Amino acid sequence: MVVTWRAAALMGLGVVPVLLLPANGTVLVWAAVVVLVCLVDVALAASPRRVAVQRRVPASVRLRSEATSELVVRNASGRRLRGVIRDAWGPSAGAGPGRGNGQRARPASGGSGRHHVDLPDGEAARLPTTLVPTRRGDRAAGGVTIRSLGPLGLAGRQVTLPVPGRLRVLPEFASRKHLPSRLARLREMDGRAAVQIRGEGTEFDSLREYVVGDDVRSIDWRATARRREVVVRTWRPERDRRVLIVLDTGRTAAARVGAADSTGAPRLDASIEAALLLAALAGHAGDRVELVAFDRTVRSRVVGAAGPRLMPAMAESLATVEPVLLETDWPGVVTQVRTRMTQRALVVLLTTLDPAAVENGLLPVVDQLARDHTVVVASVADEEVAGLRAGRETVAEVYDAAAAARGDLERTAVTTMLRRYGADVVEALPDDLAPRLADEYLALKAAGRL
Repeated sequence: MVVTWRAAALMGLGVVPVLLLPANGTVLVWAAVVVLVCLVDVALAASPRRVAVQRRVPASVRLRSEATSELVVRNASGRRLRGVIRDAWGPSAGAGPGRGNGQRARPASGGSGRHHVDLPDGEAARLPTTLVPTRRGDRAAGGVTIRSLGPLGLAGRQVTLPVPGRLRVLPEFASRKHLPSRLARLREMDGRAAVQIRGEGTEFDSLREYVVGDDVRSIDWRATARRREVVVRTWRPERDRRVLIVLDTGRTAAARVGAADSTGAPRLDASIEAALLLAALAGHAGDRVELVAFDRTVRSRVVGAAGPRLMPAMAESLATVEPVLLETDWPGVVTQVRTRMTQRALVVLLTTLDPAAVENGLLPVVDQLARDHTVVVASVADEEVAGLRAGRETVAEVYDAAAAARGDLERTAVTTMLRRYGADVVEALPDDLAPRLADEYLALKAAGRL
């Protein structure tokens, strides 16, 4: 039995005057009357166990987008159902009250996913709850709690029913706003736009007259002799190349970047955004894209998806990927690359430039990969470190600034070593990593290195 605030108020109305005036046993009599009334109210309440509940949840939704969890409640108790029904979800699901259907069901003030109901016997109501998830992955629903009150609203019955439900939260893909501008540049490179570009490629396209600034190695001497004017070959980027994105899910991917109070997003989330934008761009370019999320074992893989199936497969695969507090097995990464890529390909390693992690793990294997493939190492920079470099007001801030500057020097040295071993390096803040990596891909394609 549950007792509402109305029953407590009724008890107080009778007890307070009795305490002010001397009377033998009056308090006990009043209390007994209130309890009796509450018991009668409970007896007249609809049985919550005879209420049928179904939950309808969409299969998936993007991070920070709205979805609706709908409860279909049918009253088969034989009495009018009055009370509150709560659709329980975890905090990261972002549950909030939805819009009910008319007067029979309306959001309850004071709780997310709570609905007041006044449902006659034999009728049904739909109770929507708005979900705005704040984390990727599978968000499981909790039980449905039904509190059925009596006609007086003093007391009632309550039960929690297990009603299964699951919502898969896909990556947000906020970086897709950068896709149109990169696709325009890609069309220019492919010659589909009326823009003349220079530079090397991999497939011969046509001949044109030499202009100042052209690479002399592109001069076609035979055509020049025939035409009696200097002409050069133009090239277009080769299509159907292989692109392998390796997502490091080791312990360094769990570090939060972008907030001093440790409320920023994990480094892995920025890497996922970069992987999605690169996959979308490479897919439009006609290249074959594969993805492997790896630490000491394969956590996720996308193979063989192309065209309109590529991005849904990427989003679905990356939705449940989480960092693991283990050191990444970089020799194992080399094995994965060599198993998947038998021809020369672009291998993108989304990891960290932490000096200790690079020198002890990544650096020895970059040389092996760069012999057979074009390698790009992409890493998320922490904007908090950039803020620390500017502090000079107190002794502690000066110390932090010195430590940040020392860290920058170490990362610069690591970057230099990676480039010496044949890798291209991209490091940017979380919001800038995805477009910077896309620009690097376009630059490599324009230079004929893919």
